[in-house]
Amino acid sequence: MTDSSGLPGIPPGILSGVRVLDFTQYLAGPTTTRLMAEMGAEVIKVEHAPDGDPARILPVVKDRRSGYFVQQNRGKKSLCLDLKRAEAVEILHALLPQLDVIIENYGLGVMDKRGLSWEEVHEANPKIVMASISAFGRTGPFKHKTGYDFIAQAFSGMMHMTGDADGLPYQVGYGIADQTAGVHAFAAIGYALFARGQTGRGQYIDLSMIDALYHMHEITLQGHDLTDGALEAKRTGSHHPLICPVGAFKSPGGYIVILALQRQWKNVCEALERPDLLDDPRFADQELRGRNQRELIPIIEDWMAGVGSDDAILERLEEKRVPCAPVLSPTDGLGHPYFEGRNMIRRVPDPIFGELTVPGFPFKFSEHPELPDLQAPLLGQHNEEVLTGLLGFELERVRGLEREGVLHSGDR
Repeated sequence: MTDSSGLPGIPPGILSGVRVLDFTQYLAGPTTTRLMAEMGAEVIKVEHAPDGDPARILPVVKDRRSGYFVQQNRGKKSLCLDLKRAEAVEILHALLPQLDVIIENYGLGVMDKRGLSWEEVHEANPKIVMASISAFGRTGPFKHKTGYDFIAQAFSGMMHMTGDADGLPYQVGYGIADQTAGVHAFAAIGYALFARGQTGRGQYIDLSMIDALYHMHEITLQGHDLTDGALEAKRTGSHHPLICPVGAFKSPGGYIVILALQRQWKNVCEALERPDLLDDPRFADQELRGRNQRELIPIIEDWMAGVGSDDAILERLEEKRVPCAPVLSPTDGLGHPYFEGRNMIRRVPDPIFGELTVPGFPFKFSEHPELPDLQAPLLGQHNEEVLTGLLGFELERVRGLEREGVLHSGDR
């Protein structure tokens, strides 16, 4: 472990002392290292000269700086190198003895060409934990295939199950495969570091975006098995295929989700002021309500229309302890008491934007309640700091590498 510490007035984070060399780009890997940086790790982001992480130009861009990049890379140090140059690769090798974690999401074989395969890294520093994130994994018959978020959504079965029953398969509205893989890698690295504390040895983590999504199928595989294939995975739109009321119901102001299981059915009937539904043979149990949901859904939506406002509907349902929620847009969260009360709306500092609104940190630790105000780096901002501080380079040597084009920096 290294000796990094928290900022003044901020207690050292849980990962304080962990040094990470981050070769990742775009979203999956940067999600992992963003969370690690928030928890106190020292993250050195390796960027390709001359332009750096391609996410630096992803929308929305203002004043030649990307809000997308800022959100995913706060708290990291930027080391920008021309990785085609032998001197740049030598710098990376020189850093190996001082690292705890390496994470990469390059194409298969790219790290090997630079002498940074797992075998070579492990030989140089047996304590390193190394993680690779890819769409199809580093082993198996499809390891050579290229893939991104929507590819993983398609291949994992997620898109097959998302959309209207008689419509097209839909992608989820944000980068769920990338970010799910990133959070899975975050957890796996944490446990690998925990194991290292017991054994003294690092290990290699091979994480596939498809695997991260596929293992979350909670019903389809075992249900298909136990019903001898009768239960088929299929799109069902905005309502659960087997249970009702479980879904999004049209309301005067938009949509309201109700999720009522067997024990809450009586509460639903009370909220609707329809005690007769308790004795209706079509809705006698959970299975029958699911089977007859085409009759039940209009009953609930007609009641909502009669109540008149979404607030009144939600109040009535909540009075009867029926689990429910409005369907909100992401920007509906701005100023919302829930998101504000949970610190899930953050205004963070930035050298170009001044401040930027980003989603908050999802983990609430009792011993680490405060979060540092981290900033995303300018391109190559920390070249000098990393090379002089960790490798002992003289300043003139760093300047020479800059003149020769081995190092690169920018103002955004």
